[in-house]
Amino acid sequence: MSRLTIAQLDRAAGVLLGTAAGDALGVPYEFESRSLGSDERPMMLGGGLGDFAPGDWSDDTSMAMAIALVAAKGADLTSEDAIDAIATNFLSWFDGNPPDVGVQTRAVLSAVRRGSASNHERVGSLMREEAARFAQTHPRSAGNGALMRTAPVALAHLHDRDRLAIATRAVAELTHADPLAGDSCVLWSVAIRTAVLTGRVDVSTGLDLLPSDRRSRWSQWLDEATTADPKTFTPNGFTVTALQAAVAAIMQTPIPDDVPCRHLQHALDTAIRIGNDTDTVAAIAGGLLGARWGASAVPWSWRRAVHGWPRQGCSPEDRPSDARDLVSLGTLAARDGRADPKGWPTVEDVRYREHVATEVVAHPYDDGVLLGTHATVDHGADAVVSMCRVGRRQTCFAGAADIVESRLIDSDDPADNPNLEFVIADTADAVRGLRAQGRTVLLHCVAGHQRTPSVAVAYGVLLGHPVAEVQQKVLELLPAARGRGLVWDAGSSSIAVI
Repeated sequence: MSRLTIAQLDRAAGVLLGTAAGDALGVPYEFESRSLGSDERPMMLGGGLGDFAPGDWSDDTSMAMAIALVAAKGADLTSEDAIDAIATNFLSWFDGNPPDVGVQTRAVLSAVRRGSASNHERVGSLMREEAARFAQTHPRSAGNGALMRTAPVALAHLHDRDRLAIATRAVAELTHADPLAGDSCVLWSVAIRTAVLTGRVDVSTGLDLLPSDRRSRWSQWLDEATTADPKTFTPNGFTVTALQAAVAAIMQTPIPDDVPCRHLQHALDTAIRIGNDTDTVAAIAGGLLGARWGASAVPWSWRRAVHGWPRQGCSPEDRPSDARDLVSLGTLAARDGRADPKGWPTVEDVRYREHVATEVVAHPYDDGVLLGTHATVDHGADAVVSMCRVGRRQTCFAGAADIVESRLIDSDDPADNPNLEFVIADTADAVRGLRAQGRTVLLHCVAGHQRTPSVAVAYGVLLGHPVAEVQQKVLELLPAARGRGLVWDAGSSSIAVI
């Protein structure tokens, strides 16, 4: 497998994160359970059909997680062992009595549970049989329940589109045997693959992988999605209409000239305003938007809020999965289950060799913001904003309960930080948001040479101080700061992004 670039890894990490963000944003508005005013932005308010907590994702992301848990181990999702593992994860989720399960998925999984004492050697085979039986007795069985969860399949087969198509259809057929459901999943998974690898959106790129007698029909459906009013594609429980709704939201939402990656937020807004099955359409769209714009395009407030099945850890820690788990699983799936040379994202504490200052200095305009490094431990902060790779229990957290991880690379290559100004502005906004909640915040990177001083400047400007004055004061406080380069320059210009 060829090595993925930094930007490609960011986009791979964005696939599950974008799915969950769209899902949690859409939950409150599902089937008009809550109205969304023309001057409002969708918010992770919870509620919906499952009375979810704010930021809680629904069955859309939970079933995607069931797939991602297998993909993150480097499994070949065309194998029967992998299909069995995914089917077992579906059942584990279902056995927890989730608050919202699609009608068809519930029927299939319930039938599998009733037949689990049979002589079937493989749960995947049993599940496929039950799905096929459901399709035979229900002519309209091409629901959106397979499409909503298909995103992580793409990450397991980024470098083999033919195998990806096989895996995608095999995973879809666990609950949805109708060929149209499989077709939609193939198109979407291949589009996600293309976006991760190339940074462009092309939903038609997988048409050649569909049976020849259905290609022209799908081509027509895709053309309609790029031209018709997005609100045309409702109701959207049908897999074709759900895909069209997601395509319309993505392709018909303008990409902002000033901050292109904000397209992710704007397109999810469009997806939810289409109405009907809002969480599912937004989850489907979110997977492709995350693949296009990356995890670094997802705002810190969304990353902090999203959570859901499965629960992670064991006594004394038992917590729902969160944004960090989404990024970790997406990264591992794209890397064939392998961590990077420092062990990220699997290690609890990423070890850095750099010998750096251990003390903190207070921000020149806010003594509740402490500027430090990976080696800072005696800081007394109850919130940490990290701009380097960290583990779940990084030493520099030192007991802080609130952690925000921002994806910022210390590099002068623009390709390494495609959303640079947005990330710096968003990180500064995270500091401001935590301070508004009364938190004392440690802001750190590895050595405090580039990322920490750059975001410190952005935060000072955000507070209303002149750029040149803030830069001078930050450099006086952090004499090891580089004070030049792409990231440093973005620290003073990014504030217009907020």
